[in-house]
Amino acid sequence: MVLKESLLELLKIKAIANITIKELCERADINRSTFYSHYSDQYELLTSIEDEVLDELQNTLQLYNHSDKNETFEMLQRIFEYMASKKDICQMLLSDYGGRNFQNRVMSITHQYIIQKWEDEQNILKSHSEYVTLFVLSGSIEVVKSWLSNGMEDSPEAMARWINDFTSNGLSCIPKNENSRLK
Repeated sequence: MVLKESLLELLKIKAIANITIKELCERADINRSTFYSHYSDQYELLTSIEDEVLDELQNTLQLYNHSDKNETFEMLQRIFEYMASKKDICQMLLSDYGGRNFQNRVMSITHQYIIQKWEDEQNILKSHSEYVTLFVLSGSIEVVKSWLSNGMEDSPEAMARWINDFTSNGLSCIPKNENSRLK
């Protein structure tokens, strides 16, 4: 656990590619031989942290019917609550210093669940569902990154509701500014 915490601390200030085993071990106050008895390099350690988060994500995704708007909201709320409880880990994994691997893995896992459900239950063409899924997932990841880095000002429930509404209703769910010149 101390190794994981040390890696997460280092990822706040530098990219995974620039972190050495020596500085990781110094920060964790362990010998390099202890490190190598568990991991081959810093990337394997990072992958083990990613695996823990992704296992939770996958377990959550399996519980819900993604074509049901209410269940999708509940699923999103549970995911946002998890991310709020693991803010530092999620923020580091989604940062540029953590590399793109985690984001790609999140996209791959969620893509499997969403695209299959949309194609089967909504009768959407595969070519269209592919683009829509990429659009929704990429946008959602960027929203999550912003939410985490800006101090999670909105509640997990509010974030889940917003993403759920936007995914279901598009731009029509965004509140209008009454003073807007454009009407």
